[in-house]
Amino acid sequence: MNTGSDDPGEVAVASEGASDETRADGARDEQGLGSKAPEFIKARRALHVSWQVGVFVVGLAVVVAGIIMLPLPGPGWVVIFGGMAIWATEFVWAQLVLRWTKRKVTEAAQRALDPAVRRRNIVLTSIGLVIVGALVGVYVWKFGVVMPWKIKDQ
Repeated sequence: MNTGSDDPGEVAVASEGASDETRADGARDEQGLGSKAPEFIKARRALHVSWQVGVFVVGLAVVVAGIIMLPLPGPGWVVIFGGMAIWATEFVWAQLVLRWTKRKVTEAAQRALDPAVRRRNIVLTSIGLVIVGALVGVYVWKFGVVMPWKIKDQ
């Protein structure tokens, strides 16, 4: 996956101590790619692997819950990205996926705010509402308004 740009052959490389995250004052966040586990956990290999397994299992449970919520009522995509954020605390691949996703969402938001796109969306929505209104009008003219319950019989 190319997280640096859309040009083929170009690869994003994170330098030591650098990150895509910037604070409000414009300074870069000091923590780069890699594990966000506490130092005492990273110091012991067995403990760190256990920590990674735990993070993976919790993230997997959240992602599976989000996938289940996609066809059911619930915030499926939000939960899936929450699970990816849990994975990103420990795994570089998840951090890169989240960076790519954030960039694409930001680009889509900028395109949606473009005045020409907004005008087109308003026109298409208006046309759709006129068509639906005409269909409802034809149905009411042809069949009348029939309530699903019988008020007159009571």
